[in-house]
Amino acid sequence: MHQGLIDERTLGRARAELGANFVRILGYFKEDGVKSLIAIEQAMRQQNAAAMVLPAHTLKGESRQFGADTLADLAEVIETIARNCVETRDVPTEALEHVAQLRPTFEATLGVLDRDSNPLAQRRNGFGKRPVAL
Repeated sequence: MHQGLIDERTLGRARAELGANFVRILGYFKEDGVKSLIAIEQAMRQQNAAAMVLPAHTLKGESRQFGADTLADLAEVIETIARNCVETRDVPTEALEHVAQLRPTFEATLGVLDRDSNPLAQRRNGFGKRPVAL
């Protein structure tokens, strides 16, 4: 269903812990995620490894909170490459293919999270009946 983008247990735990604040916090994740994504892409264009580290780290951590493990893993690879490049004073050329995957993965992840967090996404027909997707 989620093409491996979301860990259902982690998402369920986040939903339970955040309660009524879940949708609001998810909104912050989207806003921060877009900012991180833009910063990573800009740093890649400028071949600036140091400028890649913090937004990749931020995206990794925030993604993990919602069970967006595929996105978090991708951000972690970018962060690791960037940190290594900072240490070796090299350009982050190796990160290019990962950065290129970041935006489509981020957008697909948000699509899944939006569908799952929309209260109108599923309605029940009554007791014992399957939910009907709209």
